[in-house]
Amino acid sequence: MKTLKDFNFKNKKALIRVDFNVPLNDKFEVTDATRIQAAKSTIIDILEQEGSCVLMSHLGRPKGFQDEFSLGHIVEKATEILGVKVKFVADCIGAKAEEAVANLQSGEILLLENLRFYEEEKKGDVAFAEKLSKFGDVYVNDAFGTAHRAHASTTIIAQFFPENKCFGNLLAREIESIDKVLNNSERPVLAILGGAKVSSKITVIENILDKVDHLIIGGGMSFTFVKAQGGKIGNSICEDDKMELALDILKQAKEKGVEVHIPVDVIAADDFSNDANTQELDINEIPDGWEGVDAGPKSREIFDTVVNKCKTILWNGPLGVFEMESFAGGTIALGNSIDKATKNGAFSLVGGGDSVAAVKQFGFADKVSYVSTGGGAMLEMLEGKTLPGIEAILK
Repeated sequence: MKTLKDFNFKNKKALIRVDFNVPLNDKFEVTDATRIQAAKSTIIDILEQEGSCVLMSHLGRPKGFQDEFSLGHIVEKATEILGVKVKFVADCIGAKAEEAVANLQSGEILLLENLRFYEEEKKGDVAFAEKLSKFGDVYVNDAFGTAHRAHASTTIIAQFFPENKCFGNLLAREIESIDKVLNNSERPVLAILGGAKVSSKITVIENILDKVDHLIIGGGMSFTFVKAQGGKIGNSICEDDKMELALDILKQAKEKGVEVHIPVDVIAADDFSNDANTQELDINEIPDGWEGVDAGPKSREIFDTVVNKCKTILWNGPLGVFEMESFAGGTIALGNSIDKATKNGAFSLVGGGDSVAAVKQFGFADKVSYVSTGGGAMLEMLEGKTLPGIEAILK
């Protein structure tokens, strides 16, 4: 696996695919700069070797050139975070971009305009990728969040750098962290899968059953398992067409010696609202008109015991509707359990949009071993797929 360590960037231009697809408010200010912060290590490493950096990214889903999606809006925030003035050019190919790249000196950073202003980016157009490739001596992919897309700047471009391509620090860490969980883990290994739907996690569950000792199934998806086993779940979310599959997963787990842990009690609400009436119930005894919205106190205790006897922990998906303060207790309790296990030497990896949002919201981001930056990309790796953006560098 080629990384920055395999190259000398002195007097070279690094063409870096970053993921600066950050949220903006209605004043076009960056509201969460995590992704810019995540790319800093790679950029600074190259600048310290007296190289220069040409940054490529997309932002949002524009239809042609739309100012609201211009990467020009993030230049000030990127300059602040990187501690180096970020130059900007209002195009990513063509004469203006060519001139800006040609004038770039060692130690400088240039951000190109939004790649997705050109539909050729998403189409994986070879000619577009070739134009971009002229802007660097070494191609560095550091955008894990888009590594599962075979777009021009994430995958196709790599063919124009047969020897001079590598992973940036962020992408290398992502690959190593997921590999550590799936293939090089210290046992016992625990996977915690939450969220609303079984259907979105089926292939993940099937791929990891051979690699884990314990599986916690929480959140909305747990009710499909409960109902499949004859429990009464009231108005709780459920995928009736996946009940047979849920039973099959439980059967496979038993055959493979994997202990599956499903909540035994829930916080139930009579309305999907922060102000709803609530009660603690056995997860198998939820009456009509009530729905499970969070893991109950007994479940939290059981999960704490499981978490703290494991040495490798993967967390993908919350245990309840954590966005509402009244139903965040189970997810916070789980975060505290993982924090404790990590302090005691466990390796903990958190990934998937909702889990990442939860760990940030409740202050756990610095208390786990690694927080993944890519939701869809991480899920596909957990499913056992090889991501095109990663494969392109390995070729």
